[in-house]
Amino acid sequence: MKKTKIAVGVVVALGLIWTGGAWYTGKQLEANMDKLVARANVQLANISPDAHLTLSYQDFQRGVFTSHARFILQADAKAANNPLLQPGQQIVLNETIDHGPFPLAQLKKLSLVPAMASVHSELVNNDAVAKLFALTDGKSPLEMETRISYAGATRSDVRVLAMDYQNGETGERYATGGATMTIEADEQGDQLAFNGEVGSLSVTRKNQLDQPALFTFSNLKADAKSHLTAAGIRVGDQAIGLDKFTISVEGKEVAAADGLKGSASFSDSDAQKIAGTLDYSLDALRIDNKPFGQFGLTMKLDNFDAVAMKTFSENYQAQLQQVLQQPGIADNPELYQQSIDAVLAQNLPTLLKGNPHLAVAPLSWKNDKGESTFSLDITFRDPATSPGEAQTLDQAVARVLTSLDGKLVISQPMAIEIMKQVAITEGNPEEQAAKLAEQQVKGVAAMGQMFKLTTQQDNNIVSSLQYSGGQVTMNGEKMTLAQFLTRFMLGGVVPEGGQP
Repeated sequence: MKKTKIAVGVVVALGLIWTGGAWYTGKQLEANMDKLVARANVQLANISPDAHLTLSYQDFQRGVFTSHARFILQADAKAANNPLLQPGQQIVLNETIDHGPFPLAQLKKLSLVPAMASVHSELVNNDAVAKLFALTDGKSPLEMETRISYAGATRSDVRVLAMDYQNGETGERYATGGATMTIEADEQGDQLAFNGEVGSLSVTRKNQLDQPALFTFSNLKADAKSHLTAAGIRVGDQAIGLDKFTISVEGKEVAAADGLKGSASFSDSDAQKIAGTLDYSLDALRIDNKPFGQFGLTMKLDNFDAVAMKTFSENYQAQLQQVLQQPGIADNPELYQQSIDAVLAQNLPTLLKGNPHLAVAPLSWKNDKGESTFSLDITFRDPATSPGEAQTLDQAVARVLTSLDGKLVISQPMAIEIMKQVAITEGNPEEQAAKLAEQQVKGVAAMGQMFKLTTQQDNNIVSSLQYSGGQVTMNGEKMTLAQFLTRFMLGGVVPEGGQP
């Protein structure tokens, strides 16, 4: 009997502690809600500064174990060009907040990890998202479970329902089997992690011949981990992969790409220098069910000044927004491109601070007949370190370029095979296509040698270019930079502004 009383007392005590802890946590959560929302807005601004989105909350109702609130995401007046939300529109989330230290939602999953709260979020049907609800039979197209630690770190598991949108008038159709993603952030929003997966996505649209064209994406996956450097640049690791992408016209597959992969890894040093590697690959490309080989690209960047990169990014984005707001700019592609080029030229000197280095090592294209590659190694020069103004194009190039080493190697058997497949897709018989392809590749090789652009090495068409200290070596022939630019009709006076 005594043991029974003790056991009952322990259970009652634990119940009181849990109830008191949950009540206290709910009270603390309410007291810190403004701080949590402010932190979320800082993260929004860091992740997407051009979206001009703001998060707020209302109708907070605190209970002992569970509280309820509504979170509102809306765009300010500067978001006129935001495709997600227009000024005045809102995305509203209904939140059910289970209090810690052991939120009820986590207990249902047999999780005993202490947490401040576990939040279940569902989208509210309103004018901004009514079309999405129409595709899911009135169910919330998005559900999210978020765990908030006592330190303020968060983990959100998001589920997007399957959707199928069809427009009978235009023949357009967008269908997806749904998506899942996980988003994690530390208490300051400095460290972020993301992974997501879309099993299937298909898009049907009319092409220029008014034929239905179907684009399908299979198993799209993405992962990322990043953190902010002292200079405010986000670095880390990213990876994206797509098992298969196809294009079909009137039910016939016209192109397919298998095994698309991309990754990026960037880091910063104590000297606030940014370095990183980009890798892209494609396992197989087919056009009209004909093999067109596989591709790979590796790029390496280092010695980029972190502060200069941030300044370049901020200035470029701000000036780009000004360009987009100019009346009629969207309807004039030529003027739009000229404006973008001018913005880039104006800000490029900032990006070159610190003499950054870029390498393409290499770009490759291969099939069962051979492999062609292109490699490039460039060390830039900070224009601010060169006194005076450039008067000629070669002087302008020398102000921004320290050295360059590039090489192109084209495998003739590989190129002939590619051109043969092109000729077959154009309707030529295979034997005729092979002869035509060989003539084309040999003609290009002969023309390249005639203009001293390429050389012939075994079964390869080769072109190499090196530059250093004002001297150029083109396929083994040495000349000054001015002579090189003149020979290839690139010489002349520097455009206004002093940049090439």
